[in-house]
Amino acid sequence: MNIEEIRDYCLVKPGVTEGLPFGEDTLVFKVGGKLFLLISIADSTHFNVKCDPEQAIELREQHPEVQPGYHMNKKHWNTVSTEGNLTRGQLCQMIDHSYGLVLKSLPKNLRENIA
Repeated sequence: MNIEEIRDYCLVKPGVTEGLPFGEDTLVFKVGGKLFLLISIADSTHFNVKCDPEQAIELREQHPEVQPGYHMNKKHWNTVSTEGNLTRGQLCQMIDHSYGLVLKSLPKNLRENIA
């Protein structure tokens, strides 16, 4: 997946916004005002997504393309390479998982407004 495909995939999800809160190079996707994906515009071969801590460890052990989150809480975030053996489906699953974790963490009334 390239950055345009990742952007399109994220933006069709309910309640998603995009922005550049960390500068012109880092594209950020949020749901309910909380981050679920970050990607560098200059080097879009990697993106950061939130992940359940146990699943994060499993993914890192199974796939060299998945590493602890760069500049993020390494327990809860993975940096995922779009170059390598991960399929589009696997990349989308990681994005979906991140979105779902963040959505679940939102207050009930906010979740209901998004859904």
